[in-house]
Parts: sequence; structure tokens; C-alpha cells
Amino acid sequence: MTFVPHAVAVGADSATVDVLVLHGILGSGRNLRTFAQRLAQVRPELRLWLVDLRNHGDSQGAPPPHTIAACCDDLDALVAAKALRPQWVIGHSFGGKVAVAWTGRAPAGLQRAWVLDSPPAGYVMAKLADGDAADNVERVIATLRQIPQPLAGRRDVVTEFTARGFPESIGQWMTNNVREAVDGFRWVFDLNAIDEMLVSYLATDTWPILEAPPPGVRIDVIRAERSQRWPPEVLARFAAMRNGQTHLHMLPNAGHWLHVERTDALVALMVGLL
Repeated sequence: MTFVPHAVAVGADSATVDVLVLHGILGSGRNLRTFAQRLAQVRPELRLWLVDLRNHGDSQGAPPPHTIAACCDDLDALVAAKALRPQWVIGHSFGGKVAVAWTGRAPAGLQRAWVLDSPPAGYVMAKLADGDAADNVERVIATLRQIPQPLAGRRDVVTEFTARGFPESIGQWMTNNVREAVDGFRWVFDLNAIDEMLVSYLATDTWPILEAPPPGVRIDVIRAERSQRWPPEVLARFAAMRNGQTHLHMLPNAGHWLHVERTDALVALMVGLL
């Protein structure tokens, strides 16, 4: 049986352009809801589908392997199940790499891919926050395994994370990833599957797609100025591109969570590039 990920649409009933919106690792579609709502307000022709990638949010029970390629298969299944013809795909972090990989399949009707603070090379380690918090995904996953379950309430998630040295913002964010069960609150994640997805993320190199996109598809990569994920060699390789389809932009005064920290500025930048 084909696995179809969960997705919720944001936008006016009269919207005519379908857009797939993909979150980062350990997130869910709801992480991008405010951003999607702002974008739909400015561009009312857009219907933005907030996708829960496999093993995240309400997209549970996906069969292995849990890879970038499998996430792309899931998008194909979603498009078929809902009879969509996406013209755009937007992805943040892990979701950005999925967006580029899916673009490489040249989906029918796709015209534009937006990649939000997601470098193409696998050797760039993902971080959950910039500045004071240098906590990478591997440390968060290890912490998820350490915290005893069930938890009495969502506030206990914050307490457990701050007790292990994380900023409160990380703990607050992780409260989105527990569900109430008969005996208390438990993680929605299959942590072994998340590990597999992270390995695939680090092993997947999307440079070939960025350097030779499918005909007729434009790829806009937006890096956050304060993000720590962009070493000089990556920026230099972008600067050397001459394909006319892939473009790198910088959002000033933004960290990795640019769609949260500078929502209006990100929307303005995207609209200005249309």
C-alpha cells in the first residue's frame, strides 16, 4: 500500500497555484504555518500545502527505508492522491534538501523551488539554533532517548530539555512533538527512523541538481545571514554557477529559523524575486 503523508492546505478558496511546503528534521508542517499564511495573504493565488514529512507530525507509520528519496516518493504519492499539480515547492533545512531532490525528478508543472537555509553538501552538519545554542540534531535525538516517558504534561518537556543545558526555546519547540496517550505524553517520533533520515540527509549531495536543474525550473536558495551552515567553499561554488536557473540570496539579520525570526522580511524577499 502506498504511503501518503499528511498535509493541510493554507490559502484562499479561490487559490489556483498549489505549493508544497516542507519542514526540517524533528519538525512538522505547523512550524511553517505563520509563514505560509503571510505568503498567502500577499499572493492570494497560492494554496500552500503544509506537509508532515514521514515520521513527523501526523505522518506516522511509513515503511522503510527512511531516506531523502523515500520522502520524494511520498510527495509523488501526495500529489497523486490529492490530484495536485504543484508549481512551487518550498523547503526549510532538511525539507530544503528534499525539495531540491524532488525538483531533480522534474515533476510535471513545477516551475520554482525555494530552498530556505539548506546547503547542498552533506558534510554541513545541521544545527537546531544559531548564536548561543550550538546544539545539533544528533544531540537532540540523544536527549529524546534519555528523557523518561510518559511525561505528565507538555511543560515537563521544557523542564527536561533545560535541565540538560538546552535553551528554553528548544524545549518549547519540542512540545509540538508529544501526543497525549492513555498514560501521559509520549514522543510522536520513531527515533530509529529519524536517525535513518538524518544519515540520508548527510549523505545526499544535491549539487548536481543545483548546477543542472530540469529545463524551465528556477531554484532560489535563501541563506540566513547569521546561519552557521555556509562555509566559504559552498558560497564560492554558488558564485561560480552560470546556469541562469539557480540563484543564491541572503536574508540579512536572520538565523537558521529565518521563517520564524524574520517572517515578513522573508516573504518580502520572495515576492520581490517573482
